[in-house]
Amino acid sequence: MVTERTGADILIETLADLGVEVVFGYPGGAVLPIYDALFRQKKIRHILVRQEGGAAHAAEGYARSTGKPGVVLVTSGPGATNAVTGIADALMDSIPMVVITGQVPTALIGSDAFQEADTIGITRHCTKHNYLVKDPAKLADIVHEAFHIATSGRPGPVLIDLPKDVQVATATYRKPAASGAPRQHKSYRPQVKPDAALIEAAVEMIAAAERPILYTGGGIINSGPGASQMLRELARITGAPVTSTLMGLGAFPASSGQWLGMLGMHGTYEANMAMNRADLIVALGARFDDRVTGRLDAFSPKSKKIHIDIDRSSLNKTVRVDLPIVGDVGRAMEDIIKLWKGRAHAPANLQPWFAQIDEWRAKKSLSFPESREEIMPQHAIRRLYEATHARKPIISTEVGQHQMWAAQHFDFEQPNKWLTSGGLGTMGYGLPAAIGAQIGNPDALVIDIAGEASILMNIQEMSTATQYRLPVKVFILNNEYMGMVRQWQDLTYSGRHSESYSEALPDFVKLAEAYGWKGLRIENVDALDDGISEMLAYDGPVMVDCRVAKLANCFPMIPSGAAHTEMILQANEVSGEMDDEAKALV
Repeated sequence: MVTERTGADILIETLADLGVEVVFGYPGGAVLPIYDALFRQKKIRHILVRQEGGAAHAAEGYARSTGKPGVVLVTSGPGATNAVTGIADALMDSIPMVVITGQVPTALIGSDAFQEADTIGITRHCTKHNYLVKDPAKLADIVHEAFHIATSGRPGPVLIDLPKDVQVATATYRKPAASGAPRQHKSYRPQVKPDAALIEAAVEMIAAAERPILYTGGGIINSGPGASQMLRELARITGAPVTSTLMGLGAFPASSGQWLGMLGMHGTYEANMAMNRADLIVALGARFDDRVTGRLDAFSPKSKKIHIDIDRSSLNKTVRVDLPIVGDVGRAMEDIIKLWKGRAHAPANLQPWFAQIDEWRAKKSLSFPESREEIMPQHAIRRLYEATHARKPIISTEVGQHQMWAAQHFDFEQPNKWLTSGGLGTMGYGLPAAIGAQIGNPDALVIDIAGEASILMNIQEMSTATQYRLPVKVFILNNEYMGMVRQWQDLTYSGRHSESYSEALPDFVKLAEAYGWKGLRIENVDALDDGISEMLAYDGPVMVDCRVAKLANCFPMIPSGAAHTEMILQANEVSGEMDDEAKALV
């Protein structure tokens, strides 16, 4: 069917044809024609955030929890620049997102017009690709290409900058024959199917290994639910232990006896030591980032390494590997499993390997000091987990100590239940991400585990939850410090707490009530379980101010520049620049 449409109408119709159900945005002068087109249709729901950064993070939370691309709509100038942090966050964590920004009319571009910014230049290095559209006749094809690029290969954000005159100009719109599938880009064709000869080599390397480990990342979750099932089957048939990056939590069930926990800077002792002593590392949808490897020259020095990733540029980028394989990690695992079974390989005798792992597990690296005088933050997370895990909650976090405690002590059994800012480490991510997840999963229990400093970064999005009657829960571990900053100041700067104390904090209970939420405060251990129960019983949004031990530190940890074998497990192992007074605080 061929019809004449304005650029704004073409945009909305194309989004609907692609199956977009939700757009997160904030209006402004340069996108008013698009908002008028939104007003005149019923297929796409618009969620009005309170700041454009919140729109980007909400779209991330929606995408991460549903597997669908998130869509953002913001105006020119400050609207676009406010969204940049969320765009950069999505690029680092491989979140599929399409961002539509308004722009001043084409004749005014470059004239420093009102609310003009060089959005294409600003976002060139934090998007997979970006477009400046100058012809409404090309808009539909560009939108299709944008969705294809955002969702294929290694997912990520794509931006479309749309001048106001292009939004009001008319062009012919050809409705695609089949809805819901973006047209492919003529030159962007990522390799999905891995090379068969390389898969064969990988199978033989795994079969020959005596101390293998499956090192898994967020790429498995991005590949879809089938990839998580393939990982479980691969672990079953090989018998290998499994560890994960921060972004990969949930791809493999934490209840499995093969699960070693998260690895890296705040990972478990057994995961890090197994990575260091393995004779074969199979990296699946992970990228060997610095938080995982520690000191590179000491990273797993005697292991062979297989790296499977759909992003060709990630292979041999940080760590040289013996067998790099380009392809979708889910397809690659499926091929490995088929070949393994076809050749009737049996699991190697890994009993000596697991005996060694059990010795490392005996260290109980996630243990923490118990207290009846104050709430230990780790204990609060464990009690929250015990109260909610049967409901399979979606957990988002802000960034800091609370984020690491949540990763350590909240066990995940399924993918798409863990939403956090990994690569960029963006404070203020958790609340809007929880809102996006709640929009995409209206019947789910969604909880943002937050810190009192980080939650203030995007606190205004409480109003969004109120407007749309979203029953999100915010569980604040309030220690009155920028906890991770304070911890590093204790460890590295002799306890000089320069600007890390959170002064002038709001009364979170009254703040919650001001926004129309329920506010709760938990101040002692005996009140913890009842407070959590009260939070869960309320059918609307709740903010919990849980007052935890102020100087608790997040252990275990690998100090900056150290190797996996140099982990600090508890406070009494801290050494280096710290003086006695600072050690006492740890």
